[in-house]
Amino acid sequence: MSTTIQEVYARVLSTLSPTERLRLATLILNDLVQKNLSVVDESETWTEEDKLDVTAFSLQYAATIFPENEEM
Repeated sequence: MSTTIQEVYARVLSTLSPTERLRLATLILNDLVQKNLSVVDESETWTEEDKLDVTAFSLQYAATIFPENEEM
């Protein structure tokens, strides 16, 4: 039977001290860097959904910093 990440965390990692957890995280991240693994999509193409999301966020943010009842 395969062990899930949550099971490993519950049985092993949750028993480690914060210092040991940080050391383990450092080991894991250094290993990924050495193997030059990329889990981030670095494409420069924006989908239509991306454009809509950033536009909606920008409009919401502008509405919070420039309320309608405030004179400019």
